[in-house]
Amino acid sequence: MKDIDVIAVLQDPVRRRLYEYVAAQGREVGRNEAAEAAGVARTLAAHHLDRLAEAGLLESGSRRLTGRSGPGAGRPAKVYTRARVERSVSLPARDYRTAAELLAEAAEQAGLDAGLCAAARRRGESLRGGAAPCGGLDEAVELLAARGYEPHLEEAEEGGEGVEGEAGRGAVVRMRNCPFHAVAERFPPLVCGMNLALLEGLIGTDGPVRARMDARPGECCVVIEASKNNHH
Repeated sequence: MKDIDVIAVLQDPVRRRLYEYVAAQGREVGRNEAAEAAGVARTLAAHHLDRLAEAGLLESGSRRLTGRSGPGAGRPAKVYTRARVERSVSLPARDYRTAAELLAEAAEQAGLDAGLCAAARRRGESLRGGAAPCGGLDEAVELLAARGYEPHLEEAEEGGEGVEGEAGRGAVVRMRNCPFHAVAERFPPLVCGMNLALLEGLIGTDGPVRARMDARPGECCVVIEASKNNHH
């Protein structure tokens, strides 16, 4: 199925709500949960979820939602997660990914990491305009969501580096999507460093929050947390 046909599958409003809900969870979602979130009957949700899986927008599997195993644990239920495959449509056809990969390869071979990060930080500052540094974790979530990072607040693990923000003690902002994922997979140190510098420029480095590197599989390599200088 061509990308344009796959994206057209989301034209149905119920199907799109279901997809957006599953994508936002960052975990497996069962049919009952998805139906309740979208405000539709389970049978209708199941139909649309399977259609999304057929189109390659979701991945499906099965597990026991009770968390138990053995006799009396119940039958495995069908669950869904967002597919990692990237889809895009450009009319007329454009190939910015190849250009980005070639530029990244040249920059890496020439040792231009520092220059790239400096340019990324300036771009982040330019995107922020004359605004003050990001005022807190809640504001960071709004800012990053607008740029497609799919941020979510998460309490830091006990003993972790996180410090107190207005969203709760130890809270950090993690991002389920990296806008530069395809190029970052091929050139991780270069692109992740660029991404960190971009976000430092975007949220500021002298305000109540800061960006730092904390790579985790399936997520953006950068997290946002309350600045240690702001901790009391």
